[in-house]
Amino acid sequence: MRTIKLTKESTKNLLNDLLKRSPNNYGKFEAAVSEILSEVKEKGDEALFAYTEKFDKVKVTQESIRVTDAEIEEAYKAVDPSLLDVIRKALVNIRSYHEKQRQNSWFTSTEEGTMLGQKVTPLQRVGVYVPGGKAVYPSSVLMNIVPAKVAGVDRIVMTTPPGKDGKVNPSTLVAAKEAGADEIYKVGGAQAIGALAYGTESIKKVDKIVGPGNIFVALAKKAVYGYVSIDSIAGPSEILVLADDSANPRYVAADLLSQAEHDELASAILITTDADFAKKVEKEVEGFVQVLSRKEIIEKSLDNFGYILIADSMEEAIEAANEIASEHMEIVTRNPFEVMTKIRNAGAIFIGEYSSEPLGDYFAGPNHVLPTNGTAKFFSALSVDDFIKKSSIVYYSKAALQSIHKDIEQFAKSEQLTAHANSIAVRFEEEK
Repeated sequence: MRTIKLTKESTKNLLNDLLKRSPNNYGKFEAAVSEILSEVKEKGDEALFAYTEKFDKVKVTQESIRVTDAEIEEAYKAVDPSLLDVIRKALVNIRSYHEKQRQNSWFTSTEEGTMLGQKVTPLQRVGVYVPGGKAVYPSSVLMNIVPAKVAGVDRIVMTTPPGKDGKVNPSTLVAAKEAGADEIYKVGGAQAIGALAYGTESIKKVDKIVGPGNIFVALAKKAVYGYVSIDSIAGPSEILVLADDSANPRYVAADLLSQAEHDELASAILITTDADFAKKVEKEVEGFVQVLSRKEIIEKSLDNFGYILIADSMEEAIEAANEIASEHMEIVTRNPFEVMTKIRNAGAIFIGEYSSEPLGDYFAGPNHVLPTNGTAKFFSALSVDDFIKKSSIVYYSKAALQSIHKDIEQFAKSEQLTAHANSIAVRFEEEK
């Protein structure tokens, strides 16, 4: 990790460094992704099956691409009962949190004969992408499916790459079943995104695609936006810890590494007002790295995007934290709740030394699908809101429209939209 004196210039340089990790900077892969999407759009299942064989080394057919009830039953037998118990406990918390986000339709009326409102409607069909390959993330399955289920989505369709044995990881399947997935397909990569966006003989088109994935998945989601909606273009994982000398350096070091182990492009940043504390954290980091299983990934992550920033004051530290707008932010200071009120930009905020970031990843309830690469300045965590749409409702009686029709006509004429004006005026021709 690099230790740097916090200044406006060093913050600017750090932000430029972090933005190099954005999927928007991986244009060299766009042509390959575009070709895959075009093939799937044009040839449907034929292309979908061919790419699955090419990239995942698995032959799938119309008969085998969809996960069967028997395969799900087999998965339940393979999963450790204690893990299943944890998944169910986490589900209770995640569901309870997201149920508080529900929105209802509303209507208001007046004695003059008007009614206005907003009709809230769940999306009909949503695609959830779940990564496979090197790591398995049943927690991500829960976080993407539960808010859709709570919103009332009619059909939740999950796609995930199969292993070389042609099967989906048992814990992934069990998590999907417990969370409420309606259909599960053994397909991954950009080809899965294409199938969800355009539809094939085996997989029906969806209205929205959510879920994380590698650079090919991220670029594919970006490319199909417009055919369908998407949640966001997820970048590598991030954590920022805001701490003073009251924090436990061992805890802080452990928390920084919890994100560094995700990916060589992951970012771990400590901002502190105490240089001696920074040295203690650095020493603890070095000790942990030697014993953790993902040592090589952690070391590359810290070498590339690990920073310790020394601030002159907590106000300066907070200002920098808001500029960085990290995916995860931990506040470990003497007055963490006071500091929290000054944080404007963060995907999720963890307060106090016992609110470690993995608590949010797995169990507390808030969604762990969060904005990255500074997009916490304008994006939010995945939520029930992502799985609904809102239609405006307008009703005016003749009497209500009569009292204001000339105002509308004048407005329309001022924009030289005479057909607009006529559409109102024609209803009151008798006045002339």
